[in-house]
Amino acid sequence: MRKAIEEYNMIEENDKIAICLSGGKDSITMLYAFKALQRFYPKKFDIIAITIDPGFEFFNKEFLEKICKNIEIPLYIEKSNAKEIVFDIRKEKNPCSLCANLRRGVINSIAIREGCNKIALGHNQDDVLETFLLNLFYAGNIGTFSPKSYMDRSKITLIRPLIYTPEKDTKRFIKNNNLSVMPKVCPMDGTSKREDMKQLIISLTKNIPRVRANLFGAIQRNLDTWKI
Repeated sequence: MRKAIEEYNMIEENDKIAICLSGGKDSITMLYAFKALQRFYPKKFDIIAITIDPGFEFFNKEFLEKICKNIEIPLYIEKSNAKEIVFDIRKEKNPCSLCANLRRGVINSIAIREGCNKIALGHNQDDVLETFLLNLFYAGNIGTFSPKSYMDRSKITLIRPLIYTPEKDTKRFIKNNNLSVMPKVCPMDGTSKREDMKQLIISLTKNIPRVRANLFGAIQRNLDTWKI
């Protein structure tokens, strides 16, 4: 994570960073890593955790509060009506994009209210590759999300410190440190197009062992938003 932060200059002196905490393995790993980094990193920065309560059955507020209390990070939880809008009112068959947009608006509002100038998202290396393939196959575009991007309207910078971290490493961190994660709350988990891309990469890797490294290298070398 530190390598990604330094290569893309994700942290600057006196930053206040809002860490998006979903309760999954990636966001919990990122939360612990930020707390550890804060102790010795040469640039001083503050951190808080922010969480969106989407209204799903398995959302566990107390679980998240306990995590943040244990490592002394302030937590701000905001209720969202995403579930009602996406599933009950709109009845979206492919809800991920709309749900993400709704969450993003709430996250930005919390970050602005709490005086943060940066928001840290827990997208890992697998997310980078899956998004690249989704854009290629379904939108006809060559692209994925940026390691770091500035939002003019909110004056906030988005950072993704886990872009070099494979999903298997966040799984290993959780297991090695005897940590728990919150059960998946989204009813679409495991059935989305993103899951299809995950399985495609797994399948390709069996015959092309370096396919992950090759895809990631192509992204770094050829996308303007990834230039160092």
